[in-house]
Amino acid sequence: MLAVAQFHAPLPLTNTIQRYDWGSVDAIPDLLRTEPDGGPQAEMWLGAHTSAPSVSRITREGDADDVALDRLVREAPVQTLGHRVAEQFGPRLPYLLKVLAARKALSLQVHPSPRQAREGFTRENKAGMPLTSAKRSFKDDQHKPEMIVALTQFEGLAGFRTPRTILDVLDGLAGDMVEAVRAALLHDRGHDGMREAFNHLLSARADEACSADIAATLDSVRARLAAGSPFERADRTVIELAEQHPGDPGAIASLMLNRFSLEPGEAAFTPAGVVHAYLSGVGIEIMASSDNVLRAGLTTKLVDEENLVACTVFAPQQPAAPEVTTAGSRGQVRTYRVPVTEFALTTADVDPAEPVALPATGPRILLCLDGELTLTADRSEDGPQHLAQGESVFVPHDAGNLELTGAGHAACAWVP
Repeated sequence: MLAVAQFHAPLPLTNTIQRYDWGSVDAIPDLLRTEPDGGPQAEMWLGAHTSAPSVSRITREGDADDVALDRLVREAPVQTLGHRVAEQFGPRLPYLLKVLAARKALSLQVHPSPRQAREGFTRENKAGMPLTSAKRSFKDDQHKPEMIVALTQFEGLAGFRTPRTILDVLDGLAGDMVEAVRAALLHDRGHDGMREAFNHLLSARADEACSADIAATLDSVRARLAAGSPFERADRTVIELAEQHPGDPGAIASLMLNRFSLEPGEAAFTPAGVVHAYLSGVGIEIMASSDNVLRAGLTTKLVDEENLVACTVFAPQQPAAPEVTTAGSRGQVRTYRVPVTEFALTTADVDPAEPVALPATGPRILLCLDGELTLTADRSEDGPQHLAQGESVFVPHDAGNLELTGAGHAACAWVP
């Protein structure tokens, strides 16, 4: 077992980089001040998810040992999480923090509700499906609400447009898939019609004529653009996605979804059941600690039509914005809250003349985004800890109150 004394000080983290093919080549290396290696670096995971937990070096009786954060929390839940969080979530860190850097579109996807996640995970376990199987849809038994806070201009798709708007966008476009979507919505503009319309696009990938049909639609989209399209942004999105994923009906499905843009500091929240895709940009993403992703397209991974449709909410809805509160007179501290219990996020633009008080209880992860910062935990016997750009720490509950000084930007994940 680990010594309790370890939990009075922030613990430096080493984090996993996920190399998905949609990732930026240089954004995460720029943050970490390392040389790009030419390959995509899509996400940096900071947390205790069992598939890629952060690691901290623990010194005990003069010996140093690299310990995964999930083990740290499991063996000392009260010291790391605090009584409140440990009682609510058990011996596990309830959130996962990521730096997300998208050079091109992520998969069109949806996340399950808590009940759907539990039932799907149990069902696949009973079927004897290995956790590492590429045919598996449910990697754990947790839901995955998530929030993205933009660090650069950030582009995405989220939530269905209204049926009337979808019909307007599709007007004049060629192709059997487009015609099937149009017919479904003309017959029923409610949830059933939306489900049938989206289903047509999901099932079309199995049709041998799918690629030719998409090409016909793209030709009509290009013609509309050349004539001065009233839907220029939607049309350019379809063409861009089709170039990235040739022959994938997910590009056509983007016409059913709202396009959104975030400036640095702006945020979007995606609850369970909302179809979405990030298109480009760099951001801080925080979510319930889960890897459950049901994909609808724009991917080479599994598209599980049955489970995806069962987990999707087909009501039209705009991308959701979190509640944001601000503090500070010289720098600025922003706190982002959404209607889930697993996570909140605070970002701080730290001014040398104005110390920043960070959340004082529970498990916290702090990442320095730029500059030079000093973190002081009032119960730590090690004194203040210096953080440079790209460095991160896990702050156990037992470390107590936190104060951040210096000049730079930081992001802090915590449990509300």
